[in-house]
Amino acid sequence: MLHPRRSAQHVLLCDACETAPLQSHCERCNINLCTNCVGKHLLDSSRKHRVIPFIEKSSTPTCNYPKCPSHPDKQCELHCEKCDLPVCSTCVASGKHKGHDISDIQKKLSAKTQGLQKDLEELETRIYPRYEEIVSDVQTEKAQIETTYGKLTTAADQQGEILHREITAIVNQRKSDIAEMKTKHLAALDKNTDEITHSITELKQIILNLKAILESNDVSLISTYKSRNAEFRRLPPKVQVTLPNLSPQKINTEQLREMFGSLSPLSINTEEQGYIMKSAEAVSSPPVKPLLNEPRVTATIDTGYSGLYSVSCVSEEQVWTRGSNEIMKLLNLRGKLLTSIQTKSGNKPGDIAVTRDGDLVYTDPDKRTINLVKNKEIQTVITLQGWRPRGVCRTASDDLLVTMISDDDKQSKVVRYSGSTEKQTIQFDDQGRPLYSSARFISENRNLDICVVDWDVDAVVVVNQSGKRRFRYTGHPSNTEQSFDPYGITTDSQSHILTAECYNQCIHILDQDGQFLRYIHCDLHRPLDLCVDIRDNLFVAEEFTAKVKKIQYL
Repeated sequence: MLHPRRSAQHVLLCDACETAPLQSHCERCNINLCTNCVGKHLLDSSRKHRVIPFIEKSSTPTCNYPKCPSHPDKQCELHCEKCDLPVCSTCVASGKHKGHDISDIQKKLSAKTQGLQKDLEELETRIYPRYEEIVSDVQTEKAQIETTYGKLTTAADQQGEILHREITAIVNQRKSDIAEMKTKHLAALDKNTDEITHSITELKQIILNLKAILESNDVSLISTYKSRNAEFRRLPPKVQVTLPNLSPQKINTEQLREMFGSLSPLSINTEEQGYIMKSAEAVSSPPVKPLLNEPRVTATIDTGYSGLYSVSCVSEEQVWTRGSNEIMKLLNLRGKLLTSIQTKSGNKPGDIAVTRDGDLVYTDPDKRTINLVKNKEIQTVITLQGWRPRGVCRTASDDLLVTMISDDDKQSKVVRYSGSTEKQTIQFDDQGRPLYSSARFISENRNLDICVVDWDVDAVVVVNQSGKRRFRYTGHPSNTEQSFDPYGITTDSQSHILTAECYNQCIHILDQDGQFLRYIHCDLHRPLDLCVDIRDNLFVAEEFTAKVKKIQYL
């Protein structure tokens, strides 16, 4: 601005008094001061000051400073941290922000800009694609609506045809009964008519004979005549018939609807996704529990089976097991038998899992059932038609995920159940190709991915919670002894995926994106099944030794 007494040249004035030419600059407060105001400024002991000659002030890059709302002729080159507001040097000099931390607005803007850049990157690369994926899932669901509701309509038509056939059969039976009654009625009347006709013939003959006797005046004929009038005075019996009635019952519409079958109500709810996406910083941060270089066995449980096939954790101290017979055993770490349950059918169970309440769930492939053991009582909660259940696991929402194979062994799928209600079926990819050849063992990851061992093709197939394929793992290239042959599968709190390889006698650890991390060996002998407790202790079921090994690997 122009100095009022020196209009021929530009003079920079003190930000504090706005009258004297500036001589100094406080770097801490970013304020220009004259000689008189420097002393006053230094009296403010609420913050440290660093006053330098103005000519030593470092140049700063140009910036679009906002205008100060309190001092329109000033620009806000500073930022009050406590008030979280841009301020000008006059605002600071006025004492309104005394004791507040004041920073350079360019540094503040730089930090904010970095934050904006991170937000933009996360929105573009992670959040926005996820929303697009959800929309795609909805479109896929909409495309399946015609098929789903078409099946319901077909089922209604079929039930209608069944009822029509039953009604037609009843009507035809009634018409047949009526025709039979009519025939019997006519036959009775015909018989009565025949009897009366015979009597009429006799009467005619008697009348003719009497006329002949009277005309002949023959004493011999008259004396030998015997009257039959008394016989014919008793008129022939008349057939009495009570005609049948059709007494239709009043149709009970409600009963008819019940006979037809009920249609469960349509339930439309807005369901939370089940988890919140981690921020980019959280995703890139190192694991809370890093992998141990040398995993170690901390306990060994002898189950007493001749062959051990499955293990499922109840707690850090107790596990359910299934082996070579129809008995499932609850054991502690010392191998003490706490409870044993025999399957309802007497068949060997297919797989076992434990619910959030600690109840046992097992599959019975031969009976095509999924069963719940509660208070030692076995309830059959699901019975399948045309499919045999195989593997089972509990999800974070306490649903059940079940792998199954068709009766002809040609199709395989994963079904999600809430109680006994089917909520989701996962069988085909976006191109309609089967996701699985022979789905067997199953686990849900911490990020809600569904991890399945596909037995026939020796692969781990992972899909997201919507059933879209994420990746397939077919073993690590370093494994040259034998081909990859996965069996049991489990996941931990770090979203690691662990799968047992029976013939190579080791455990593969993968990250949530399918990248191989390392092996666990621990002198394992034919490991078949896995589970992880709440503290990420790994339990491994060995087939031939029939032992469960508890391993610390994190």
